[in-house]
Amino acid sequence: MLKLLFKIFSTKNNVIPADAFAYDEEMVALGEAIREKTKKLFRGSLAIRMVDAGSDNAAEQELVALGNAFYDVERFGVHFVASPKHADMLMVTGPVTRNMRAALKKAYDVMPEPKIVVAVGDDAIDGGVFKGSYAVTDCAADTIPVDYHIPGDPPSPTTILSHVLKIVEANNDSALHKTKKAS
Repeated sequence: MLKLLFKIFSTKNNVIPADAFAYDEEMVALGEAIREKTKKLFRGSLAIRMVDAGSDNAAEQELVALGNAFYDVERFGVHFVASPKHADMLMVTGPVTRNMRAALKKAYDVMPEPKIVVAVGDDAIDGGVFKGSYAVTDCAADTIPVDYHIPGDPPSPTTILSHVLKIVEANNDSALHKTKKAS
């Protein structure tokens, strides 16, 4: 008992105060810019449906990290939704396996217009290390039309956010041009 008590008192304090964690200012700036652009384009929020088409879960873990307490993209109006019927953007991860090809097509077909499709990670862009395998049909673009790519193996959450901002800006500009042409 004395050994345990001595160990407790001799161990230095490993508790880190909460104010020691400063938010990544670049990430906050990206999020605020996304919020401003999505207010105009999507009337308040951006709904993303993620489809794992057969990956190794590396890109999914980075996408899931966007929802954790550190990144918390919900505060910027970016939401991950359970149904492609409610999605503004479809993010595809991994090479498309033969078993997931029909499911990916169905998810794409039920999405409302305008459809924004993003291939996330090298596997979704060109098949990655799985390219040419008998079990995959290679990249997402071989199954559905892909509008944008987010390269990386896997891309970091900050990289994903910066590309989402570029995508939203590009769609904002194209929506502005369509409005001008219509009037």
